[in-house]
Amino acid sequence: MKEAESSGEWDLVIKGHTSLFDIKFADLWHYRDLLVLFVRRDFVSFYKQTVLGPLWFFIQPVFTTLVFTLVFGKLAGISTDGLPKVLFYLSGITAWNYFADCLTKTSTVFKDNSNIFGKVYFPRLIMPLSIVVSNMVRFGVQLLLLIATMIFYGINGANFNITYAIIFFPALVILMALLGLGCGLIITAVTTKYKDLTFLITFGVQLLMYATTVIYPLSAAPERYKTYIALNPMTGIIEAFRYSFLGRGEFTLWSISYSIIVTIVVLFAGILIFNKTEKNFVDTI
Repeated sequence: MKEAESSGEWDLVIKGHTSLFDIKFADLWHYRDLLVLFVRRDFVSFYKQTVLGPLWFFIQPVFTTLVFTLVFGKLAGISTDGLPKVLFYLSGITAWNYFADCLTKTSTVFKDNSNIFGKVYFPRLIMPLSIVVSNMVRFGVQLLLLIATMIFYGINGANFNITYAIIFFPALVILMALLGLGCGLIITAVTTKYKDLTFLITFGVQLLMYATTVIYPLSAAPERYKTYIALNPMTGIIEAFRYSFLGRGEFTLWSISYSIIVTIVVLFAGILIFNKTEKNFVDTI
């Protein structure tokens, strides 16, 4: 708490019990320097003691793409909508990895930072926001890998094209970030009380990938399952992502509108639940 210089009044009052909707978004801007420090900390601490450092940004998607190409493309013979298999899988992996990283790392933010939360005041939303921003660095590097691969296949005459929908690319990135953030906020609030759920997060996210069009196009899915796959909000986002960069995918107003609505609902619910939980999570974690 800070005391005003002359009037003796407090210019910041920290209360243990406030309204569920008392989120104080303005504080996020006031603590923007702290956000930058957390982003830098996440980046440096994760790769400081690794031999290859930031090269892991490239290695993981490259190996995953090769495995998917061999298993799903060559052995299983799953359609890739006429796209080169490497481009098809790499585009889906690039988009999915960003969403999955935002979700999984945000989902343990209370547990991973309980020592900080219990000692000093700052807007708790700063921490999950820093995770989303720091993951954007990794996403940017993997996007460069995708673009380099597109250039290689383009020079060799591969059949794909960048479409007008590329102008919506920033909006797609924001959607992926906010959807992952919202889901992560809900999960981290729940796991403060039910810690066993922590062990299911990574497994659950991996299963969710197979319910999204990362390894197959929506057009190749059996008709009786298409509706269920389309209900996954990441399906519309990944289809739009592929359509933007490669000219293949079912990019429709309905699909992207559905993803936007679900993202807004999940994010709003996540912020409210997080705001309620952060006031007393230290007593239960």
